[in-house]
Amino acid sequence: MSKEPIIELKKASIFQRENLILANVNLSISEGEFVYLIGKTGSGKSSLLKTLYGELPARDGEVEVAGYDLTQIKRKDIPYLRRKIGIVFQDFQLLHDRTVEKNLEFVLGATGWTDKEEISERIDEVLNEVGLKDKRQSMPHQLSGGEQQSIAIARALLNEPLIILADEPTGNLDPDTTIDVMRLLRKISESGTAVLMATHNYTLMQKYPSRVIRCDNGTITCSVMD
Repeated sequence: MSKEPIIELKKASIFQRENLILANVNLSISEGEFVYLIGKTGSGKSSLLKTLYGELPARDGEVEVAGYDLTQIKRKDIPYLRRKIGIVFQDFQLLHDRTVEKNLEFVLGATGWTDKEEISERIDEVLNEVGLKDKRQSMPHQLSGGEQQSIAIARALLNEPLIILADEPTGNLDPDTTIDVMRLLRKISESGTAVLMATHNYTLMQKYPSRVIRCDNGTITCSVMD
């Protein structure tokens, strides 16, 4: 049985303001797939990710993400698109003045959750998923870098997204912690949530081979690592 594509781009152009960054982009990512996004700094990786979650407008060609046509999407619908996407950044972007629980509560409240019991249960579920149920009352500064990134991944999972977009999620982590975060992301993809991960870590890619999208010379190419 073929899996549904979560991301589908056909002859798309990726712009940063008026500058054309990537041209003639053809890309399909299906549910549960794990895909690497690579390329030199400035090659368009971040611009592509920002287009996929509605930060940059999609103009030409076809750009469909999680059932939304991004060439036609209205600004008021972007929060609904983002409920179907989990976003993980290199620098965690946790709120440092509140506990792990309050960080996660904030996101759920911002995306329309109101029932306190359901909110509490969902926080338990995602913390359990990333193996940090005992850190619920911790402040971010009390956590290691790997734990902070795992909390950021838990935050990305709150609304049961169809895909996780991870922008250099291991860029600030030591090698052992990088492996822990990588195993977590692979486990998430195996459970049915697609993962698109931008990285410069070729050692990691050799250890966990998968499909590769390369940004280079103003376009993308796809290949599979053995």
